Amino acid sequence: MAKVDEVSVVAVVNFLAAVPFANELGGETRDRPVGLSFREEAQSATGVVMAEFRAWGLSAMHWRIPSGSPAAEIVKAANEFDADLILLPSGSGGLSDTILLGSTAQRVQYSAPCPVLVSHPRH
Repeated sequence: MAKVDEVSVVAVVNFLAAVPFANELGGETRDRPVGLSFREEAQSATGVVMAEFRAWGLSAMHWRIPSGSPAAEIVKAANEFDADLILLPSGSGGLSDTILLGSTAQRVQYSAPCPVLVSHPRH
């Protein structure tokens, strides 16, 4: 079994999206409505994920919050970080509960330079 010794976390802000970055992970609370800042919500979600990996004892971590097409930016980061695996959630922002795999996950699987593990989030 391979040991995880380095993790890169990427949260993509898509300014062309009709809705703000969906921070479904929690993180810091604010006195204002959620979703007013794409970048702040992405930073908060990234912080939650990074804290979880730190709790595992990982110290070699990279993170970035690029702007653009989510699939393209995820694949670009995987190439730059020489990723061995991409892990991403399935269609949590999809059009209906019947969509099993979101369009971002499909695009990443098609273009990824490494294996892609798509996870269904627990509700």
